[in-house]
Formats: sequence, C-alpha cells, structure tokens
Amino acid sequence: MNIDITDFSGINEPIYILEEKKLRNNLKLISNVAKDADVEIILAFKSYALWKTFPIFKEYISATTASSLSEAKLSYEVFGNKAHTFSPAYTDYEIDDIARCSSHLQFNSMTQYERYHERARSVNENISVGLRVNPEYSEVDTLLYNPCAPGTRFGISAEKLPEHLPTDIDGFHCHCHCESGADVFERTLVHIEKKFSKWFPQIKWINFGGGHLMTRDDYDTVLLVKTLKEFHERYPWLKIILEPGSAFAWQTGELVSQVVDIVEDHDIKTAILDVSFTCHMPDCLEMPYFPVVRFAKHCDENASSPFTYRLGGNSCLSGDFMSYWKFDHELQIGENVIFEDMLHYTTVKTNTFNGITHPSIGIVHLDGTLEILRKYDYEDYKNRMD
Repeated sequence: MNIDITDFSGINEPIYILEEKKLRNNLKLISNVAKDADVEIILAFKSYALWKTFPIFKEYISATTASSLSEAKLSYEVFGNKAHTFSPAYTDYEIDDIARCSSHLQFNSMTQYERYHERARSVNENISVGLRVNPEYSEVDTLLYNPCAPGTRFGISAEKLPEHLPTDIDGFHCHCHCESGADVFERTLVHIEKKFSKWFPQIKWINFGGGHLMTRDDYDTVLLVKTLKEFHERYPWLKIILEPGSAFAWQTGELVSQVVDIVEDHDIKTAILDVSFTCHMPDCLEMPYFPVVRFAKHCDENASSPFTYRLGGNSCLSGDFMSYWKFDHELQIGENVIFEDMLHYTTVKTNTFNGITHPSIGIVHLDGTLEILRKYDYEDYKNRMD
C-alpha cells in the first residue's frame, strides 16, 4: 500500500519504517567517499543488520564487519562475503566457525592471538590476521561509549606490542570514535601515528573502525577525504578500511507509535505509547539522549502549555519514560507519535522484556509503497524464551 510519510496516517500499530530513498542517498555518499579517498568502507552489523535490505547495500559496498559468530554467519551466508571480524574474546567452541566465515580476524590481545591464530589459519588458510591497538586517546565524552577510557577492555597499548610483530600479523584495528566528525578523526590520527607508526612497515592494512558519521549534515567529508589521502601519501602500502555503522542508516527512517492512554500525576501528564524506550529505543536511556519527535518540541522541564506531555513506554519498568515534549494540540488516543532516526542501534538492540509486542519492520520503496519486512507475534517471544 502507498502511505503518507509525513504523518503515516493509516498506520495503527507500532512499526520501524526504513525509507529506501534516504538509505540510497547515504549509500551513494559513502560510496563516493570510498572512491575519492581510495579506501574501503564496510557495514558494521552492530549498528544495522536488516538483512532483507542487503541487496540494496550490495549495489554500493562489497563487505561487512562482524563481532560475533552470528554476525559472521550473516555476512557469509546472507550478505555473500566473508566478514572482517573483531571480538573482545573468541571462544574454543566458536573460533573455528568464525574463522571459516571471516576474511579478516582481528585479535583484542596478544594472549587471544597466541591462543587462536594457528587454529584459525588451520581452518581458513587465506584469513588475514590483525591486532586491535589502543592509542589511549578518544574524544568520546560518554564513558559508556569511550573505547579508549582508562581500564578499557579494548586493544593493545603500544608499550605492550613486541618490537617485531609475528610474521602472520597483517594489520592493525583501531576504533576511537562514536558519531564523530572528520576533525576528530584528524586529531586522533596524530595520536595513532605517534604511538604505532613504527610498526606500519610491518603490516599491510589498517582499520580505523567505526564512528565516522559522514552522512550527518554538518560532517566535513572534504576534510575526511583529504585526511585519508594524506595518510595514503605517507604510507602508500597500507590499505585503509573504515567500518561505520550509524552512517549507513543515519536519518533513514522512523519508529511510528500510537498513544494508548494519557495519565496525570502531580500535574505531570504522561502519554503512554504502545512502544517502550527500554525495549525498542534502548540507546535513549543508555546514552542517554532525547530523540526527535515529529510535530513536537523537546522541553527540559514540564512547560506551562496544556499540550506538554512526558512520553512513557508500555513496559513495567518504572523508568520507561523520557522528559517532556510540547505539541501544538491535545494528544488523542490512537494518534501517531513519530520518533525520528530510529533505524540504527534500535532493531539490533531491541529486546522482549515483559513480552511486549515488538514493532514490525517495514520499508517504503522509491515508488511510495510500504512493504512489511517482518511482523512479530507470540511465537517469536516464546521461541526466544525456549
């Protein structure tokens, strides 16, 4: 069916909606950056893994990155290519299957490398082995998302690397960003080179990880390309890889919910929705951040307007609510409340707490038709609990 993407009238159940036009615009930009800078940019599943849209992605990119056996299998069996895989810790019972599904295998520590590198190569002789390194510098303010904070679980610091790397180590993996700009990458690169450039002649590739939010409106892609080209000039033998997640799905779709009740206590009006922050938008509570709500303005406190509401989820968690939003009218039962930019770090992080009905997943194609990619029911919940 055709739908109006302005207010999604006609939709009366919760649904994540991906807009194909917006997705393709992001993919074109990312593809152009990769060509202009002569680098490889691959999709990180930890942010976005809607596999029914992979045929669209494959028109623009050729590889993906995984952090688990399930993601590695998704890359190999569904996307159609072996994954660039990194995990903080591989296990005896999964390493063989992960190696079979991976083109690149990146180890988080020298002990993990020593334990598994020969075994990985025994099941995949063509696998390219790398190490995650820690430059001990990051401009990520939120500690929950800072991979280089003191005491981090991630990566090997320069003083812990051997002077001469083992001969089968082909590359370095270095992740320092979270929704960061090109200027942050430019400054971070200074620290990466200072710490690790003496090992560059011993490796073939370097993966600068994710967090490069190049599809954000204010992102300076010209600076990013310039920075990458200059790095190429200094180290022409190194292949450069970037693996953003959010950048691919940034601003590509919405979570459409409905008002199911309005309650009031101590002069606070709460519009209870048929979606949950803790179940369906967990980053809002974890980051935390205030999502953009279409046709409403966020308020730091309960405003005097009669059309100001706190938005509440439908789980039994007491804290399943967020702040205040000012609407231009009185909300009605059944009315749509539309959360913007809900395609990255949402569908991959949702959960079945309380057995709450999971929003469906749909895509609006270029011709305006809505296709339902997945609808969830009791069997999905029961199977997950089995």
